[in-house]
Amino acid sequence: MPRFSANLGFLWAELDLPDAIRAAGKAGFDAVECHWPYNIDPAAIDAALRETGLPMLGLNTRRGNVAVGENGLAALTGRERDARSAIDEAFDYAEAIDAHAVHVMAGVACGTDARTTFLSNLQYASDRAGRRTVLIEPLNAHDAPGYFLRSTEQACALIAELGAPNLKLMFDFYHVGRTEGDVIARLEACFSYVGHIQFAAIPNRGAPDQGTLDYQEVFRTVDALGWTRPLGAEYRPHGATGSSLGWMTTLR
Repeated sequence: MPRFSANLGFLWAELDLPDAIRAAGKAGFDAVECHWPYNIDPAAIDAALRETGLPMLGLNTRRGNVAVGENGLAALTGRERDARSAIDEAFDYAEAIDAHAVHVMAGVACGTDARTTFLSNLQYASDRAGRRTVLIEPLNAHDAPGYFLRSTEQACALIAELGAPNLKLMFDFYHVGRTEGDVIARLEACFSYVGHIQFAAIPNRGAPDQGTLDYQEVFRTVDALGWTRPLGAEYRPHGATGSSLGWMTTLR
């Protein structure tokens, strides 16, 4: 039976993160994850995690200057100092709240220089991570135009080239489904590289009991592959989060 993690970047987004963690616990989630928690005292997050008993699966590095369109820094040639500062900040925060992983965001970039820069920064991140995991995630071009990582094939090639045992793929069924077609075939092809799995409806990124992708089949496949860790519910609820959670019963 699948277990689920509440992505608190989208779920209960109207609450402060400590209260969102408590809401996720009351709703029956098995874990939580977040996007950019840096404006919150990590002691408050740690207290909420201890109170609920929920593990924090991961968080993201900062995007950079969002006002000018930045969406990550790690593949931006000439911004290595900023990228590594963001990596240090993320792992310091992860250590303070015992988060399992950090998603290192590549950013808007292309070409061989960007690839070289990204690999160099990922090596830095993997050395910095210690016992934690470094995640990279392809984002679809509809939601993140120009993002450096565009496909699971590209991401897996980078992971294989770097060869760091703590560098893994964040496989998001929503992003893969928007751009790569058969999500189950892609998961099976990439499975040995996967460090975390996320999901949302296709194409509207709503709850997984909507859209064109049959998540009952998806979750059966994930289970058959031997995945036992919580799956990340990273969807945008249409209305109150609590009203969107029927899928937790029907899809289990």
